[in-house]
Amino acid sequence: MKTLKTLAMIGLLLVASLMSAGIAQSAEQQFAYLVSDLRIPFWDIMKRGIGSRAEALGYTVVFYSAENNAKRELELTARAIREKVDGIILSPTNSSAAVTILKLAKAAGIPVVIADIGADSGDYVSYIASDNREGSYQIGKVLAKALQARQWEKGSVGIITIPQKRINGQARTAGFMQAMDEAGIKGAGLRQQVDFSYQETYDFAKELIAANPDLRALWLQGSDRYQGALDAIAAAGKSDQILLICFDAEPEFLQLIPKGVLVGAAMQQPFLMGEEAVNTMDAHLKGQPVKLQQQLPILPISTENIAEMLPIIRRNVLGMNGK
Repeated sequence: MKTLKTLAMIGLLLVASLMSAGIAQSAEQQFAYLVSDLRIPFWDIMKRGIGSRAEALGYTVVFYSAENNAKRELELTARAIREKVDGIILSPTNSSAAVTILKLAKAAGIPVVIADIGADSGDYVSYIASDNREGSYQIGKVLAKALQARQWEKGSVGIITIPQKRINGQARTAGFMQAMDEAGIKGAGLRQQVDFSYQETYDFAKELIAANPDLRALWLQGSDRYQGALDAIAAAGKSDQILLICFDAEPEFLQLIPKGVLVGAAMQQPFLMGEEAVNTMDAHLKGQPVKLQQQLPILPISTENIAEMLPIIRRNVLGMNGK
């Protein structure tokens, strides 16, 4: 905590010194995209959406990945401010870390559009998010239906979550558990991801399987480490006894869902979200009104609808058709 406060003070001093120095701004307008971790495919797809739309509107974008490190995130914030960018699009490491970033940006007079995750407090132009609660509720209903079809509804469901300090993480858990409660399916506990690694996902899945002999499904609140969960299920000898359902999507899901390896996935639309973040910043800089809160729908995808939804999934979810 002391380290973060010290960095925040340094950042504020840096902002003040730059403002007083009156450093000239480039004629070409530039945005910074401050993102928690571009190694995670979801954020890389959003980056592509941001880059594609920014180029179409005549902006340049510099991309800063914090690699899931709050200290590095603050350092990159100071760098973006030093570069005198015209706007910041922010996908913070967590909702509390966003508060300090918003303070620094406000002191520098730089507008911020938040793209996903959210902030506990602070001033920003707009917060663009997926409807995490509703999306998780709908994918929970998909899982409940699959369990009922197998007469497994008396079993339990374990959850491997993203950090619950994030507003979006809290919404995902609440929506999913609402669907489970309505179906009368009990929870088997949850594990919170920290480093988002394969090994962490494998270990968490293994723990939930071992601790709950009646486990019938795992819900992974992410997508890129799905193989860790599948491998843990296989290692327990329960590939035909435990279902896996995910949040977000990977290209492989286009084959895994139809084959029944995955029950389904609640797919956000990161490419579209990136585009909308740039559209919103552009409108703000041109003096046009924008909504403070914007929510994009999450697509509950299963074997029943994946074929018809494929064009939207390829473009808005996986960024395959956008530049």
